[in-house]
Amino acid sequence: MAIIITKEGKQARKIEKSVVDKEDYVQQYIYNNPEAIPLYDIREDIKLLILAREFPTESGPIDALGVDKEGEVYIIETKLFKNPDKRTVVAQSLDYGASLWKNADYNTFIQTLESHVQKAFKISLNEKLKSFFNLADDEVLTLLSRIKSHLDDGSFRFVVLMDQLESRLKDLILYVNQNSQLDIYAVELEYYHFEQHEIVIPKIYGAEVKKEVKSSSSASRPRKQWDKDSLFRELDASLDPNAAKQMREIYSKLERSSDRILWGTGATVASYGPILESVSATKSLLSVFSNGKLMLKLNWFTANSKEEEAREKFRVLLEQHAPGLAPFTEYKTSELRYDPAQWLPHAEGIAKAFEELRETSSS
Repeated sequence: MAIIITKEGKQARKIEKSVVDKEDYVQQYIYNNPEAIPLYDIREDIKLLILAREFPTESGPIDALGVDKEGEVYIIETKLFKNPDKRTVVAQSLDYGASLWKNADYNTFIQTLESHVQKAFKISLNEKLKSFFNLADDEVLTLLSRIKSHLDDGSFRFVVLMDQLESRLKDLILYVNQNSQLDIYAVELEYYHFEQHEIVIPKIYGAEVKKEVKSSSSASRPRKQWDKDSLFRELDASLDPNAAKQMREIYSKLERSSDRILWGTGATVASYGPILESVSATKSLLSVFSNGKLMLKLNWFTANSKEEEAREKFRVLLEQHAPGLAPFTEYKTSELRYDPAQWLPHAEGIAKAFEELRETSSS
């Protein structure tokens, strides 16, 4: 398709559709211009806020993650038509949603968003929500509560963005929306360039399907508040005896070295993080999961000079006491994730590093 541009009804120029070569360009464009996703075709007053690019999940990074004023969570995946795996984009998006629902508890989810927002906008998540949606303080808390509810239920809105959609993908999305509780939308973005201007024509598919709202009693997996006893039971049930023993030992050492333990609320996987009040009352430098995995969250500690100083101290101590985990090349920008076989041989060193961090931070 081509478009015609004129000046005062004269000097008509035919502008051909531009070819987009890189998916990263589409990701960045949507991040900067979320209004290019025509959600107004779903409901006129929807205003989308993109909070993160490359949001981490165990299934891989979500291209873009956003919310609206009602607390709906949007998982946005971009693909170019030329991409050979474009036919799997719906399955890929749903896989991200399943991973968020199953593995990420609310505290971890919000803290990860906080890190992305502070890096991108230089303000807190609450401040960004407040200013973007023009909310009062109590309304921000209500919005966060709605986000938590959608996360708990795994109730997400999925948006597939492409420069060109094939008819089979449109049919699939219409079929899924008609016959399930899922909300999946495909957006086709046509790009044109004229002098210094970019022209984008968005078209959305899937919004035309009006589904019946199913009973609010539909089954959803409840969240769970974990504690030490339930963690140990889950370790014994899910890990081999030797690994479970090591996990109990590392928990005991981290518990003694911390001011308190922050527990996750994952539906099936327990998680905890040791808190150092002198560094942060709400964030932990690491999280340990009952499936044996470890996450180092050094990139979360950027709110002030105290957090950054603690982050750097902990990194140096880890390199000293648990050198097998290094190098920490991306510790400032990404969570560092380790399978049990990667980190359990260095568990004592990690505990030692955390203990020394507490001693130096509280002195």
